[in-house]
Amino acid sequence: MDPIKCRILKIGVPGTILRRMVELKQAGKNIDLITMSTLQNLESLGGMSYLSELLSFADVEKFDGMEKLILDLWKEREKRNVLTVAAMNDWEIAKVIAELDKINQMKMDDHTSLQNALVDIYEAPWEDQIRLKSATTGIKKLDDMTGGFQSGEVTILAARPSMGKTDVMLHFAKTTGWAGFLPLVFSLEMPEKLITSRLMASTGGFNRAKMRDPKRMLNQSQKNRWPGVIGDLSETHMQIFDGAGQTIAEIRAKTRKLMNQFPCKKPILFIDYLTLIRSGQFYGGNSHLQVTEISQSLKTMAKDFNCPVICLAQLNRSVESRANKRPMMSDIRESGSVEQDADVILFLYREAYYDKDSEDHSLEIIVSKNRNGPVGTIAVNYNEHTGRLEDQREQSLTVG
Repeated sequence: MDPIKCRILKIGVPGTILRRMVELKQAGKNIDLITMSTLQNLESLGGMSYLSELLSFADVEKFDGMEKLILDLWKEREKRNVLTVAAMNDWEIAKVIAELDKINQMKMDDHTSLQNALVDIYEAPWEDQIRLKSATTGIKKLDDMTGGFQSGEVTILAARPSMGKTDVMLHFAKTTGWAGFLPLVFSLEMPEKLITSRLMASTGGFNRAKMRDPKRMLNQSQKNRWPGVIGDLSETHMQIFDGAGQTIAEIRAKTRKLMNQFPCKKPILFIDYLTLIRSGQFYGGNSHLQVTEISQSLKTMAKDFNCPVICLAQLNRSVESRANKRPMMSDIRESGSVEQDADVILFLYREAYYDKDSEDHSLEIIVSKNRNGPVGTIAVNYNEHTGRLEDQREQSLTVG
């Protein structure tokens, strides 16, 4: 049995009984007086008379509910203990949040039999697919290649500075919001006001330079469109957190709070960017260990919340020294753990960024890793002045 479960269920004789009941349930056996009476060391369970007395007012059919109740009570007790120790030892708030989050993540049972899993998908070919759909990227060819953003998966979006990472991320975020998901944007570098300004510019087609002084620089036609753009963006229900140096534990706590606030919406997380996430431990300046911890934590978070996580990443400068400046997997800073943990890795490339005379103003989205599908390159129209992305009518699609 998991050590966590043992800690939860160490409550004298009742705890011993409950542990044995859990073992019977996991073995697929009935939980009744006859089965319990066949167990070894019956005295440790209080004997037959004690079990019979419990059975007189116990409801075996409510076992799952009782199990959850005991777990919840244990969690509350452990949280109080953490807060007491934290106050006595003057813990930093980040450590307190991390410890409380560990308790919240604990569960009694993390296994599923294959039979139950197969029952869950038996009707899949005939049932309404809305319940199963992924989050759209807002780019048709990218959806075709990746299936959209999948629950429990981590997508890394990487590029050199000024290539359009933030614009692409915000395009993804607002599109998923319009599709009914709850986009949570954790901007560890760019302040909320600038994020909002970029969203307005890309959605309304406003030149970003004019967003510095809309009253003076927007024409009347653009001002007339302004309220409609605000209305459209408000329908995304996007939530923005712009605190610097957030930890995974803090991101988890904020996500859980929003999940409770919007119980009917599935969250989708956007984090800008990977190496700005503060590690929960001190690694003495070892960036490899730090990125490894964060990368693994992103994957765990995606699985625990059963939601997509999209995280931006920077590339090494070495890409600039190559003749072909299209990014490769090894260009990601501390790429080993990121490459292993990510389900999808996207790179961005713009020819016009390097060749100012180029008439090609498209943005290449390079699907370099796709755990459950093909890889390849997709070209989209990109207006660097407004930040708007659009599908190309004649898509340049290379599938590997």
